[in-house]
Amino acid sequence: MSERTRLSIFPLPGALLFPRMHLPLHIFEPRYRAMVSDSLARDRRIGMIQPRGGGPVPPLFAVGCVGRIAHFEALDDGRYNLVLEGQALFRVLRELDVTTSFRQVEAELLPYPPEPESLAHPARAALESEARRFADAQGYAVDWEAVTTLDDESLVNGVAQIAPFDAAAKQALLEAPDLAARAELLTQLMAFFGRTGDSDEVTLQ
Repeated sequence: MSERTRLSIFPLPGALLFPRMHLPLHIFEPRYRAMVSDSLARDRRIGMIQPRGGGPVPPLFAVGCVGRIAHFEALDDGRYNLVLEGQALFRVLRELDVTTSFRQVEAELLPYPPEPESLAHPARAALESEARRFADAQGYAVDWEAVTTLDDESLVNGVAQIAPFDAAAKQALLEAPDLAARAELLTQLMAFFGRTGDSDEVTLQ
């Protein structure tokens, strides 16, 4: 039976988090400073999820990732620097009616492989090759020797987190059924971006 839980959520476009990965955040808005204070006083969990649009209360994508505050720095003016460690993917069941300034949801925790997955060698080679072209097109300086030492999951999910894709593309990566499917989609997105490099973002919309 799936586990249900209550989560305080941080809707942030373009920000992905995967289980076993890390996400640095700078928290400055008063409502999210309140959320961090509340989280630190309770279970240190925050639900990272992408909004589907703009406005003061934008609709949400269905799936996000629970992050645990692994490190934090409380600044003198009330802001926070955080590092979240991904724990589990979740699906939003319903948004809760709350009095807090930050939004909260009832969520279902989704199954995720307990150990890192691996890629077939051709898939890994194709991803690394496309990542090199992608980085060159964007003018990124990358330590490729260090990249080759990453395990498959860290490479795929790490690139998915930092790549400048639009929210729909990011969400498709997050919701991919397994690492192989995510790697294939990521390779396709980077190839597409390379062909349309005059755009600020690749889009699936």
